[in-house]
Amino acid sequence: MFVDRVTIYVKGGDGGDGCCSFRREKYVPRGGPDGGDGGDGGNVIIRAVAGTDNLAQIVNRKHWRAKAGGRGGSANCHGRKAPDMVIQVPPGTLIYDRDRGNILRDLTEDEQEVNVARGGRGGRGNLAFVSSTNRAPRETQPGTLGEERWLVLELKVIADVGLIGLPNAGKSTLLSRLSQAQPEIADYPFTTKHPNLGIVTMSGERVCVLADLPGLIEGAHEGVGLGHEFLRHVERTRVLVHLVEPLPSDASDPLHNYQIVRRELELHGHKLTEKPEIIAVSKAELTGSEEFRARLERELGCEVLAISAVTGQGLSKLIRAVSERLAGLAAEVVS
Repeated sequence: MFVDRVTIYVKGGDGGDGCCSFRREKYVPRGGPDGGDGGDGGNVIIRAVAGTDNLAQIVNRKHWRAKAGGRGGSANCHGRKAPDMVIQVPPGTLIYDRDRGNILRDLTEDEQEVNVARGGRGGRGNLAFVSSTNRAPRETQPGTLGEERWLVLELKVIADVGLIGLPNAGKSTLLSRLSQAQPEIADYPFTTKHPNLGIVTMSGERVCVLADLPGLIEGAHEGVGLGHEFLRHVERTRVLVHLVEPLPSDASDPLHNYQIVRRELELHGHKLTEKPEIIAVSKAELTGSEEFRARLERELGCEVLAISAVTGQGLSKLIRAVSERLAGLAAEVVS
């Protein structure tokens, strides 16, 4: 089960109460206050951990409460400090405060973390209230309450390359051919209902993460079809590979189909249309696909590749083009 959005309640542990106590010892005629402080409550921490690609491991638990701190004791014994509660999520998880609507943290890298609910502070025992004018205080301080809030956790898949295009453009088949991933493949649209990731070897030891992103339809930026469930994952990718089906089963114009996808990216915003794009005509083994590829190249004024996940035609050229684009982005960062 793929889960990329969950709502949870978190609460930091309450601080332990301070203790009111007096020494009672033989041969000590003047005993004094010796009540210890309470321990601090545990924090609730959300940490990004590599190795997972969705939020399925936490979807069945809605309430996350850290333990409370221990109560202070006599003989100036301090209460136990409660351990922190750690919630592990995949890198790429956005954390929102549900009620305020603000972003608390965007965990984009492994081991990044954020304290989302601080534990309460332990209260002071009566020993802490001793003064020159009050030698035997009976005053103590209760522990403070831990923070609590409702959070929305939203995953945006982090990938080097994202496969985009209308439904049934051949994205899942291409992913299965280039990597060891095994996405669901069928001859009907909307087979892919969530992003699938695969590792692609480009040259030598160089690899990239390739994401097969669910197909979208016209109006996706307004939530039609998979809508934002698809588009928000595109935001994380560095390079887009746009697959265009040359002979759609619904007899629609392939060039118009390409323009539909580009329009949806533009309307969604987040500078999606500014990402480097590699255009490829899929299913190049079909008769008439080369004529359409040449037409698309003329209309757009840029190189359009022809690939076939069935025969392997053009796949090495596609990988080389992806490698060059990624290398160019890396060079821009260094400079």
